Amino acid sequence: MTEPLFEHRLTLAGRETRALELEGTGPPLVLLHGFSDSADTWRLVLDRLGRREQRGLALDLPGFAGGGQLERDRGVLEQLDAFTAAAVRHAAGPAGEEVVIAGNSLGGVCALRAAQRDDLPIRGVVPIAPAGLDMPRWFALIERDPLVRFVLRSPLPLPQVALRAVVGEAYRQLAFARPRAAAREVVASFTSHFGDRRAVAGYLDFGRRLLPELEDCFRLEDIRVPVLLIWGDRDRMVPHRGSRKVIDALPETTYELLEGVGHCPQVEAPDRVVELLSQFLASPAQRAA
Repeated sequence: MTEPLFEHRLTLAGRETRALELEGTGPPLVLLHGFSDSADTWRLVLDRLGRREQRGLALDLPGFAGGGQLERDRGVLEQLDAFTAAAVRHAAGPAGEEVVIAGNSLGGVCALRAAQRDDLPIRGVVPIAPAGLDMPRWFALIERDPLVRFVLRSPLPLPQVALRAVVGEAYRQLAFARPRAAAREVVASFTSHFGDRRAVAGYLDFGRRLLPELEDCFRLEDIRVPVLLIWGDRDRMVPHRGSRKVIDALPETTYELLEGVGHCPQVEAPDRVVELLSQFLASPAQRAA
């Protein structure tokens, strides 16, 4: 049996957002996307989890896609932390089940920061190429990309189809180990939230606000739950050498470096990511077996 995927609206921490949800069995799983992305980045993973009847919940983070706007007079990470905590409590349900949080890039930051807390029912955390561990090269690459600069500086208005084509090509070049192998539907899904030039400029403004907050944003030694760290060995945006900080602070971390994969393993290697997630979601006895 394959669990159907439901798209609906959900209010968390006082914010209405868009959710992609699978019903099913197993520990609750919350999936958080990266900078300028959306819950759609998890569709391939959710499709495979649905075939395994594993429940899961992917969300648009505040500031992106259908997640609503962030308040400008409050810190970005403060607001994302509150949203993530609300997502965990929602997924835990009335029974207070322990939740696994997986997050890519900025979503990995949210997942790790949530795991530092002792007031949330968290079973484990799966950061995938998390930002905030090394020099913030990812934002410089986005901001200096010639295609992004063309969008912002073109004296002529760009039709949405042209804008999405330019943004999609930048996404291919920055996020994928093999840009031309990126699935068309994946690229189309990413670009669907870029309605006009203001959306691109808005995300860049968001990034400038966020960057200073990412410096020294973790207390990794406070994490007391299992950690599965996943990275692509051809990640151009967030170098995998940042994994050393996690492993040094948390020697029991399980680390998987995926060969020939870029910044978004969930779309480049969804089968491998689901395999790793399924192993991590299993009980200790099942993992030992």
